[in-house]
Amino acid sequence: MLRLGRREFGTHEPVIMAIVNRTPDSFYDQGATFRDEPALARVEQAVAEGAAIIDIGGVKAGPGEEVTAEEEARRTVGFVAEVRRHFPDVVISVDTWRHEVGEAVCEAGADLLNDAWGGVDPRLAEVAARYGVGLVCTHAGGAEPRTRPHRVTYDDVMADILRVTVGLAERAVALGVPREGVLIDPGHDFGKNTRHSLEATRRLGEMVDTGWPVLVSLSNKDFVGETLDKPVKERVVGTLATTAVSAWLGAQVYRVHEVAETRQVLDMVASIAGHRPPAVARRGLA
Repeated sequence: MLRLGRREFGTHEPVIMAIVNRTPDSFYDQGATFRDEPALARVEQAVAEGAAIIDIGGVKAGPGEEVTAEEEARRTVGFVAEVRRHFPDVVISVDTWRHEVGEAVCEAGADLLNDAWGGVDPRLAEVAARYGVGLVCTHAGGAEPRTRPHRVTYDDVMADILRVTVGLAERAVALGVPREGVLIDPGHDFGKNTRHSLEATRRLGEMVDTGWPVLVSLSNKDFVGETLDKPVKERVVGTLATTAVSAWLGAQVYRVHEVAETRQVLDMVASIAGHRPPAVARRGLA
């Protein structure tokens, strides 16, 4: 059972985490939700389309202008409080690697800390334990935050992913993070080239077999773009194909930009797998 905030999710229940970037320079939407009003409208739309988790980020993942912890908190803390006020039942996640920001957003009502840089600040897990919130444990290949991989190599990329993510998850639980709130993430594109991310997807079942719920962040990423030779705005089809494969292999949480399209893909895969009945079943019965 995955338990985050007020919500519980069954073993075969796919969960959508909608991305809301509080940055002026995000790679996909170029700051469309930097201001409060469009950001709240984005949350409302995402919830209506089937997102159970809202993932709020104050620093873009890639290189760019420096963002201090104080500025990151300024972009996220007040907005977390606003989302909590308007949407009391939604799970609020914050994408941060800094324990100072983690503490501030937990005070404001966050339910989950999404540590996309793989424990680079070990105190973030301590914050999650202290506040009793969930934690995403990600493989980033030892990369420093906001850096791109350069000629990175692995003897076995999935073996390294398992070693790091399971180790982070076990440490988190030992610190006091609720076990039912810990997820592991292979970290597509983080500390990896495109072939590494494709192999991580192909072998995702090995992560599922650990028993930890698996989160995948696939949405419009570079490994999709390079695989299909498509720019950022033309990666939706490739993303959805990767989502379907990940769902079939057992991933549970999907961090996405396109909520409605992802919901249809996940529902279709769940129905094929026998975990969800068709919404309508009239054919051949009239």
